[in-house]
Amino acid sequence: MGTFINLGNSGFRNIRNKEYVDKSRLISVVNSTLNTEDCCSCVTRCRRFGKSMAAKMLCAYYDQSCNSRSLFSDLEIASDPSFEKHLNKYPVIYLDMTNFTSREDITLREIVPTLQKEVKAEVLNFYPTETVTENEDLMASLIKIADKYNVQFIIIIDEWDAICREAYGDSTAMDSYVKLLRRLFKGSNTPNVFAGVYMTGILPIKKYNTESALNNFIEYSMVEPMTMSRFFGFTKDEVRILAEKHRMDFDELVKWYDGYQIGDELSIFNPNSVMKALVAHRCRSFWAGTGAFERVADYISLNYEGLKDDIIKMLAGGRCKVDSTEFGNDMSIIRSKDDVLTVLIHLGYLSYNWRKDECYIPNKEVEGEMVKAVKYNHWTTVVDALQQSEQLLHATIRGDEEAVALALDAAHDESTSILSYNDENSLACVISIAYYYARNDYIIHREMASGKGIADLVFIPRKHVDLPAMVVELKNKKSATAAIDQIKKKNYPAKVAQHTDNLLLVGINYDPETKSHNCIIEKFKEGVSKC
Repeated sequence: MGTFINLGNSGFRNIRNKEYVDKSRLISVVNSTLNTEDCCSCVTRCRRFGKSMAAKMLCAYYDQSCNSRSLFSDLEIASDPSFEKHLNKYPVIYLDMTNFTSREDITLREIVPTLQKEVKAEVLNFYPTETVTENEDLMASLIKIADKYNVQFIIIIDEWDAICREAYGDSTAMDSYVKLLRRLFKGSNTPNVFAGVYMTGILPIKKYNTESALNNFIEYSMVEPMTMSRFFGFTKDEVRILAEKHRMDFDELVKWYDGYQIGDELSIFNPNSVMKALVAHRCRSFWAGTGAFERVADYISLNYEGLKDDIIKMLAGGRCKVDSTEFGNDMSIIRSKDDVLTVLIHLGYLSYNWRKDECYIPNKEVEGEMVKAVKYNHWTTVVDALQQSEQLLHATIRGDEEAVALALDAAHDESTSILSYNDENSLACVISIAYYYARNDYIIHREMASGKGIADLVFIPRKHVDLPAMVVELKNKKSATAAIDQIKKKNYPAKVAQHTDNLLLVGINYDPETKSHNCIIEKFKEGVSKC
């Protein structure tokens, strides 16, 4: 067994020794690309979304130095027509780039020559070739080996972009690495040497002058997953099965770890967090320690026009437009608000709806990390509103109209507010932030269709939560009475009242002249009576 070639199947065997959610159909997608013009794949997704597990699975499947049939016989891929054709048929070169970036004996700029030297030496140990000279690079050696032994390699590069992430601002180290990849995978000899190339990482391949440095690669990313969507994380059906097996509350798993829309898969869960929650038998944040927090905090502190507004809007449960096409896939080159939002998508801090070009915070776990980033950047007004949101919710539930109005006044400090506050949409955003704590117990819907119109905010209690539902209507420069009248006239409670008669109607108005709020809270019954 080698360090870079003929690693065998021990990595995937260890994965199968624990509970495993079957993602083996990924193999059939990769099989369909072998020995075609599309044989080079780059599959990028955020940390802890199963990149290395997939790479180890492919290594075990293709590696000719082992027999992996028993590891796959009970998985979906075993019934695929391509299963037998490629099972353990190739010499596999496996590179985990973090093993190079974490070495203390070499600098970042020494990684490329060290990689070429060490991989070349090991491959020649398995495939001795007298015609290879000392000065020849890795690709020249592989060309001669492929010709002499009539073999094609599968090469798997896990965390391909580790150098790009570590060489923050060091263009020399990064450019040297990209040139190596171009030498291996862009030339006319590539199809003769490699039957298939599979790279995984966080960032798509770096762009130069808006074009990928390796434009022969088929790229599957958090923004453009194409046929790989279901392999990026756990689907809702997969998590439901796990929840039943482990006697976990499925709705809690949804609240904490669901919310990623990846391609046409509308509901993808963070797989690492789900599995950790099953082991711990409770839901909490497992996001800490992903190594990206400080960089994310730095990104959202950048003074790009509209960026802070968008972050706050998403913390309030909203969605923001994003143009992901201009990002150069380089964490050290961030030129605009769209670049920031796009890199946050690739890092998993935001989800992306490709049909609408919108991004949003996917779930409670990530929301907590974004709140930490806001606190880290000392966005005082927002932080204060978040901290006071528990008292606001309690005041609303007990019908204390004056306390609610005063709490909303405190949440809005015009002199330091990040958001503009001059229309009902801005008001809805700030009110949503003010009720941030309510998300622990409620599913909050912005602009929910009900009755004869669209309610501004609807609070639906989560499963097993014994609290009233709430319909909230917002007004600007009018009156709280007008807000309550609209709720009744357009019968906004209709949809919610089908499921519960424990329902509060909340009317809120903001007066920009006095810079104050007023509030009316009524309890919904057969006829609406005052609390």
